[in-house]
Amino acid sequence: MHTSNPAFSQEMFAGYEQIYGVPRSLTMTVQGTVGKTFILLAILLATAAWSWNATAANGISMGILAVSGIGAFAVAVVTILRPVSAPWSAPIYAACEGVLLGAISQVVELRYHERMPGIALQAVCLTCGVLFVMLALYATRIIRVTEKLTMGIVAATGAVAIFYLVAMVARMFGYEVPLIHSSSTFGIGFSLFVIGLAAFNLLLDFDFIERAAESSAPRYMEWYGAFGLMVTLVWIYLEVLRLLRKMADNRR
Repeated sequence: MHTSNPAFSQEMFAGYEQIYGVPRSLTMTVQGTVGKTFILLAILLATAAWSWNATAANGISMGILAVSGIGAFAVAVVTILRPVSAPWSAPIYAACEGVLLGAISQVVELRYHERMPGIALQAVCLTCGVLFVMLALYATRIIRVTEKLTMGIVAATGAVAIFYLVAMVARMFGYEVPLIHSSSTFGIGFSLFVIGLAAFNLLLDFDFIERAAESSAPRYMEWYGAFGLMVTLVWIYLEVLRLLRKMADNRR
């Protein structure tokens, strides 16, 4: 099953006995992956709380943020290229992302305190809501992950990724792409579309983890599966936070 999450590829779980010599008795389970996901969320929340408080008190060093950002990216790449490292790399990734998200959330909270009090908490609650709704839709098979659905989500996600990349390069040269940052109706609509797309990526992630467990992937892949879900959840949170910012700006 294809997925647009870079942490989950179709060949990820093939041939582990031959590659790493993992005994089949130590296999991945869905329940184990859920447990690892909660551990990573706890790590992320702990470092986010520290970063949140540090930013509110005296500001947080840009050096710490830079190290966290570069560290999160580097560890994510290592994890994707070498899934066997996930038991130690996934917690480091969660810790680094927590530092970044805590600082970003506090800055946004301070900026929009009067127009939208508790904006960061609202983003957290909405992200959790998206997770549980998509999990319910997947578990009840109200939405089935078919090949056509997968191809559509992968294509749309790739298009959004390219769009963001172009916008990033354009911003380096002083040009802003309206849809990403604009608080207009079209800008808000674009954010809603991206959040919906990210939510559907959760369906692909759930399906991939379930298939991996059925294929008796090695136990350390529980950490890898949890890492992949974290990547999607961080994406959803940032997009929800961006949407709420646009809505607050639109109230002016």
